[in-house]
Amino acid sequence: MTIGRRSWAVPVWTALCWLAVAPGAGWTVARLVGLDRGPLVQALAFTPYAAAGSLVPLVLMLALRRRWPAVVAALTTVALLAMVAPRALPTPQPSAGGPTVRVLTANLLAGAADPWTLVDLVRTERVDVLVVQEFTPTAQAELDRLGLDRLMPYRQLNPVVGTPGSGLYSRHPINDGGIRQLRGGWGFTQAYATVTVPGAPPVRVESAHPAAPYALDQTGYWRADLAAQPAATPDGPLSILAGDFNATLDHAPLRALLDTGYADAAASVGAGLTGTWGPYDGDLIPPVVIDHVLVDHRIAVRAVAVHPLPGSDHRMVLAELRLPAQR
Repeated sequence: MTIGRRSWAVPVWTALCWLAVAPGAGWTVARLVGLDRGPLVQALAFTPYAAAGSLVPLVLMLALRRRWPAVVAALTTVALLAMVAPRALPTPQPSAGGPTVRVLTANLLAGAADPWTLVDLVRTERVDVLVVQEFTPTAQAELDRLGLDRLMPYRQLNPVVGTPGSGLYSRHPINDGGIRQLRGGWGFTQAYATVTVPGAPPVRVESAHPAAPYALDQTGYWRADLAAQPAATPDGPLSILAGDFNATLDHAPLRALLDTGYADAAASVGAGLTGTWGPYDGDLIPPVVIDHVLVDHRIAVRAVAVHPLPGSDHRMVLAELRLPAQR
């Protein structure tokens, strides 16, 4: 009887070991191949946590001395860490010799965010360009009441009740401004303008806000809105795209946008794993990085900081950039 039980137990333990390593291996394949479909769209946002969690089956397989499951677990951990770890490591920056510009992005949660916190940060950090999403007429009035109209007199605004609104504020003169209407189910808009900073070439700035993949029937809109974002122009004018992208660097559509010639500012300085969304309403959802400042590869990133914004489920992202010098 003892021998029979052992012969039965061995394949069961082997099967359990393979079941332990299979989720991580599947996650790795989905991320590498770019399977941003259905429920995987939301799941892939948590890839940094999957990378950390992949150490558990690896240690377990090594402790149990299960050779091939351990090999698969090791490859999974290495692959996931290779995709995620660079965001925590600074990268060399271009030798831009122009002026410094500070860009701040803030999602106002349909105007519910605390306007004093936002204006105070603009004032104390001497923000040069502010882009806002979910921007409402009430938010505009409150921000101006607190002095934003004096701090940043140049603006391209589209305040809308609810979540579709967008705005761009600047200390420096702007021109060629407008509003992009996205096709997603929420009807988000994106304010844009060309900002003229003394001593630097003009730089086009846009407040990004693609649709959120909060439900399976919204992922098509999410993908279409990300594809509609303005590509970088590495051989043309400078470009900055900042806002709530509803996507992380583990989503293929956002990586495709980066491949046009943008760099993620936070990842460039080793701050790419600091969460910018959730959980602020008690949900047991770990924070993810969906708010970004994407910059032209010719723009040097000096620092990135994430700041709380009471009343919003997002945190503000402040990027200190150095532009190329005007020729």
